[in-house]
Amino acid sequence: MAKDATQTIVVAASEDAERLDRVLAAHAGLSRSRLKALILAGEIAIDGRTIRDPAHRVNAGASIALRMPPPADPIPRAETIELAVVYEDAELIVIDKPAGLVVHPAAGNWSGTLVNALIAHCGASLSGIGGVRRPGIVHRLDKDTSGLLVVAKTDAAHRSLAAQFADHGRTGPLERGYLAFVWGAPDRPKGRIEAPIARHPHARDKMAVREGGRHAVTRWEVAERYFGPGRDPVASLLGCRLETGRSHQIRVHLAHIGHPLLGDSVYGPGFKTKAALLRPAARDALTRLDRQALHAHMLCFEHPKTRHFLEFHSELPVELARLRDSLAEKGPQKAAGIG
Repeated sequence: MAKDATQTIVVAASEDAERLDRVLAAHAGLSRSRLKALILAGEIAIDGRTIRDPAHRVNAGASIALRMPPPADPIPRAETIELAVVYEDAELIVIDKPAGLVVHPAAGNWSGTLVNALIAHCGASLSGIGGVRRPGIVHRLDKDTSGLLVVAKTDAAHRSLAAQFADHGRTGPLERGYLAFVWGAPDRPKGRIEAPIARHPHARDKMAVREGGRHAVTRWEVAERYFGPGRDPVASLLGCRLETGRSHQIRVHLAHIGHPLLGDSVYGPGFKTKAALLRPAARDALTRLDRQALHAHMLCFEHPKTRHFLEFHSELPVELARLRDSLAEKGPQKAAGIG
């Protein structure tokens, strides 16, 4: 196996206060996109401290260590990873994905993904339409979002499922339901967010509501409201349905209306101080959660071969059930049920 190679760069006086990625580009002989991937993967250290921000400003005289990992195998390999299989037949498999599991290999996550696990579980039966790195994958869940996900095992199933997801349930039976724990509570029992989503202008690993972005619609409904010592709800549980499928859609849309997800360090960092309003048990549960409080609890679609309507439900995982119980310690105020 090839060993990692480390290159050391000393920041010149003329480069003082320059962006890290620009300094590296001038010395390392690598593309900006490759350097960005290395920075985000934690392969860059300045004076011994790992830096993950490409826009980080460097100081003259600083020592930058650039670690080049050995080339990754472009073809995912089978890995024995336990899967929670909800349903499986010759055409497809439905998985209840835990938080922390990446769906397919990408920069920084070349192994230990759902795809690696599926290759071991399904063998050669996965659809090849998605390519060698995404066999059978027709939709995704964020790494730290838990819940239901369907994977195609034949090319015919892949085409059928992909068409259903592209239609977003406008003319077919596809339906995706999520449970989202958010800060505060909307002043209405239900609503619809229609706001375009595009890459964030300054943080390329984030999405944002932006004019000219891709059309995105999220429907939400309040299921429960949770109260702390004060009179106003400190948090609430929303049921969300997707009419489109954009990256980070629910997280971006709920933050856009002022109710970011609990535990979402990317889209709700300004709400960390709200934890002081929680009761001690809820505060502890949120600290232990260490991820956004979002769960894909319902998935409905038409079977690609039998044409039967399939409907699957997933209970809250232990860590979210603990959060819900602790938030409702004094009894939640129930709202309309989630259909």
